[in-house]
Amino acid sequence: MELLKLSGIALVVLGFILKWDTIGTVVAAGLLTGFITTFSSDLTFVSILEILGKSFVNQRTSTLFAISVGVIGISERYGLKDKARDLIMKLKNITVGKFISLWLAIRTFSAAFSLRLGGHVQFIRPLILPMAEGAVFAKYGHVDEKTTDKVKGLAAASENYGNFFGQNCFMGGSGTLLIASTMVEQGFNITALEISAASWPVLFAAIILGTVTFLLFDLKLKSKYGISNKGE
Repeated sequence: MELLKLSGIALVVLGFILKWDTIGTVVAAGLLTGFITTFSSDLTFVSILEILGKSFVNQRTSTLFAISVGVIGISERYGLKDKARDLIMKLKNITVGKFISLWLAIRTFSAAFSLRLGGHVQFIRPLILPMAEGAVFAKYGHVDEKTTDKVKGLAAASENYGNFFGQNCFMGGSGTLLIASTMVEQGFNITALEISAASWPVLFAAIILGTVTFLLFDLKLKSKYGISNKGE
């Protein structure tokens, strides 16, 4: 019965693999776990629903990002992505690898100083991705679907690299403080400042390795599509 409680995790994994609705999958997984729990505890199914409801209310501030979704949607509707693409196409000698590398550096250092600059919804989808696609089109014209998907993946990766490897450089960041407190609980006398100092070499390594990855993609595009500027 204890192992059955993990079925909710299996449902989440299955839902992500099959690309089911994300929110629906997570809610269904929670309900499934709660339903199974009722058979091995004194909790009733109604009690499980109450727990889920209280958790949502207590953490409702975490849903504030939904406000930005509407704002970004309206901005896209009135040409934000088109303007971003047009801007990058006016720049000479810019490539998708150089552009994403530049954004990676900006994103990583902004995370290191705890500046809320970034996000897949707020920056990648409406700004960074259209500009990356514009850089490809300006140099090679229309490309195949596989290349377009690769550009999308690299643009998303720049956000993940920058945020993940940069945020612990700020000693007052929630992640840094969590690591410090956890290590202290485990008997290690480590401060947030020490974690921050140790994170800076990782930051530079992430920027270097990410830049190499993005520039190698430039070389692959050049090998595949040639050097002529088909977008002009």
